[in-house]
Amino acid sequence: MALAVALYLTVVCAAQTPGKEELSSVFAGFQRSDTPGCAVGVDSPGTDTWSAAWGMADLEHGVPNTPSTVFEAGSVSKQFTAAAALLLVERGQISLEDDIRKYFPELPVYEKPITVRELMNHTSGLRDWGEIEAVAGWPRTTREYTHAYVLEILSRQRALNYTPGTAWSYTNSGYNLLAMLIERVTKSSLQAFSRKELFEPLGMKDTQWRDNFRKIVPNRAIAYETHDGGWEQMMPFEDVYGNGGLLTTVDDLLKWNRNMTTGAVHPWVFQTMQVESTLSDGKHTGYGLGLFLQDFQGLSEVNHSGATAGYRAWLGRIPAKGFSIAVLCNASSADTTDLAHRVARIYLHLPAPTPRVADKAVAGTAGDERVPSWRPSNLHEFEGVYASSEADTAFTVVAEGGTLKMHRQPAADFDLTPTKADAFDATVGHIRFVRDGAGTIVALSLNGPRVWDLRFQREQSGQVRKP
Repeated sequence: MALAVALYLTVVCAAQTPGKEELSSVFAGFQRSDTPGCAVGVDSPGTDTWSAAWGMADLEHGVPNTPSTVFEAGSVSKQFTAAAALLLVERGQISLEDDIRKYFPELPVYEKPITVRELMNHTSGLRDWGEIEAVAGWPRTTREYTHAYVLEILSRQRALNYTPGTAWSYTNSGYNLLAMLIERVTKSSLQAFSRKELFEPLGMKDTQWRDNFRKIVPNRAIAYETHDGGWEQMMPFEDVYGNGGLLTTVDDLLKWNRNMTTGAVHPWVFQTMQVESTLSDGKHTGYGLGLFLQDFQGLSEVNHSGATAGYRAWLGRIPAKGFSIAVLCNASSADTTDLAHRVARIYLHLPAPTPRVADKAVAGTAGDERVPSWRPSNLHEFEGVYASSEADTAFTVVAEGGTLKMHRQPAADFDLTPTKADAFDATVGHIRFVRDGAGTIVALSLNGPRVWDLRFQREQSGQVRKP
């Protein structure tokens, strides 16, 4: 039934395209009329460009995906923002080594200035504003965010994850600032600047920025996630972009990648993006400017994945093979990296990776590194109200039923699982209680993948009760 349901498939000169049925089988899970799906586009030497699509762009109205369906590309968008900023560098309007406070005096003065380059290569130390908001109880898709609000969030961050240039941590904040920087310098919208300098010269007629989520976009797929065994809409109702927000098609993305190879338009810009960044100690980051530089089964790969709301995306190239692939999906369950790599293996005749077998540690041997879990002797000493002006929220910590619990208004509760002295795991992040010289707990430090050591000062202690 799946293959017979109205699924749109376009193949140009299929006789020259390897294994059409095998290629289609990679997307078998989306070959239905009652699920969202994916579109794929491939460039490979010796074959004609192949594009195909499966599943539905709009489940309510029965509209199928096609290779020309418009999807949101998530963080694949970052390379487009980097290219726009690099155009300003090439023209002498900004410098990669500029202190970003030259353009954003609203931001705090940190121990070491953050440069434009560090915004682009994720070495700025800036906390990810979306993760900060998730800590506060307002993750993305739950509130309408704008660049003005993003800048306000960043302006109240008194600390960075680390000294700029000394480490690498992925953060959307840098790319939202880059989008704002481009607009402040050019005195035009990123939309207008990108259209004139990038989209039109490259023939990307179906590409634009989602800088107004209320705008009607013809042929756009609705994004979905699973809920209670079915599908429900999961759209990016926000006006932030640069970090994501590119609306595009697989065909337009292949045009972008062709220029990444040929450098026909803005060659210095596209070459510079693909140069790997290093930290201040010389260590390599595996990231250029808006692009990951990685290894795929012994081959160098230039790529970026993307995920915004229910959209999933992947765009990559294997330069040594002249191979390029774009995958865009409107299902949050789609693993676009895996889908792209499975297609790449078929085209390039590469073997499937050998499944990794987990090492088994035997208790009592030298290979067993497990240690007994720490258990606090007095849970009540951790009780209190802990507040953060940086996250604009507070946690109430209480001991209940022999465990420590944390509450956030209006109705969020987290169990704290002890891991080591004064440290706990929770769904909101890793929690560490901070003591002063006298051993009194004075603060709570929250750590997540993109937010490190976010401090909550203890405002009240003792026998507090959950509100």
